[in-house]
Amino acid sequence: MPLPVVPPRTADRPFDVVGLGESSLDFVAVVSGPLAPDSKWPLDRFDVMPGGQTATALVACARLGHLTRYVGALGKDDAGTAIERALSNEGVDVAVQWRPGVPSRVAVVLVDPDSGHRTVLERRDPRLTIDLPQAVSSALTGRILLVDGVDLEASITVAREARAAGIPTVVDVENADASTRELLRHVTVLIVPEAFLAAFAGSAGTGEALRQIDAEYRPAIAIATLGAGGSLARFEGREIHTPAFDVEVVDTTGAGDAFRGGFVSAWLHLGGSTEAGTLLRYANTVAGLNCRALGAQTGLPTRTEMGGVL
Repeated sequence: MPLPVVPPRTADRPFDVVGLGESSLDFVAVVSGPLAPDSKWPLDRFDVMPGGQTATALVACARLGHLTRYVGALGKDDAGTAIERALSNEGVDVAVQWRPGVPSRVAVVLVDPDSGHRTVLERRDPRLTIDLPQAVSSALTGRILLVDGVDLEASITVAREARAAGIPTVVDVENADASTRELLRHVTVLIVPEAFLAAFAGSAGTGEALRQIDAEYRPAIAIATLGAGGSLARFEGREIHTPAFDVEVVDTTGAGDAFRGGFVSAWLHLGGSTEAGTLLRYANTVAGLNCRALGAQTGLPTRTEMGGVL
């Protein structure tokens, strides 16, 4: 069955996808472990790369052929300039609220070369909060809205306004607190990592926790990303399990964000008659391909690479 929600027509909005939320400059270190305290350890590789939840999902959409806009706050520093430049170079329109004297969000990403699994050490200055209503006017210019759970007040406000304007919202959240639960009431497509389900529903299994989320918030579709297990969706009262795309994993950073971008891209390309299973297969493929290279965005596929999937 197709999703019961159709994005507005292209002529109605200047952008296909607008994202409000996190961007980052990532310091990516590939290091063999286990690490020991009070010691030095050689790095197999080190790079500085762009990342961040919403920024990465938007880059995925841009590479897959969509007009995209990023809305967020950046420090007026070298990291902020690098983040803006990286987004612009990918063709993403950048509607930034600059914060002089405030450090931009950065992260240290430790990647295990054997498994590709990563550990993220992050810091986001609280002064990077997005100001309203400027963000609302910038964000309500797309056919689909992407939000994350980083700046919850802004995400809740913009998601509420998007729903009133007939713009479907796709969300990716990690924390199951009260504010996050309020955000989920205003979204159309709910995408969460498996760890979120444990925080949301305690000891309930993945399928039961997803059923509870679906019953409480009634999104068009509720999806849990399962890493190497692919994804599990709750749609029209039934479960859809989609296997992960088979790829030699280098780095899992950004896989969930790539999944979200892939889902949105397939939804836009195929329109209202798209079967849910097709959207999920495409999203899993984009997420898998992103794991083939180091960093949150390096492995994101292009529209040409994905041409034979849809």
